[in-house]
Amino acid sequence: MNKERNKPDSADRTGGMQRTAELISPVAKVNTSKAHSLAGSPIDEATIYAVAEGDTLSKLAKHFYGNESAWKQLFDANRDQLTDPDLIKVGQMLKIPPKS
Repeated sequence: MNKERNKPDSADRTGGMQRTAELISPVAKVNTSKAHSLAGSPIDEATIYAVAEGDTLSKLAKHFYGNESAWKQLFDANRDQLTDPDLIKVGQMLKIPPKS
């Protein structure tokens, strides 16, 4: 405790908001404007993308491939977790294969 009456010494503090911010996964902050690979970005490896609010497979195809019609490539690459191309969920981790 600090010598001032009942005032804690700030040097004794640990954790707090700084520590909480460090625990937030950077993946949770990913969106299409700042999309990146979690394992680097070699051309022959898939990128992993965390779905953000408002994303659709068509929007992702336009962003990653420059063509909305390439949504099927994204759907096919993620059939292990997608059963309907219109039902992607915020936070879902999608594989974005290299442009073919």
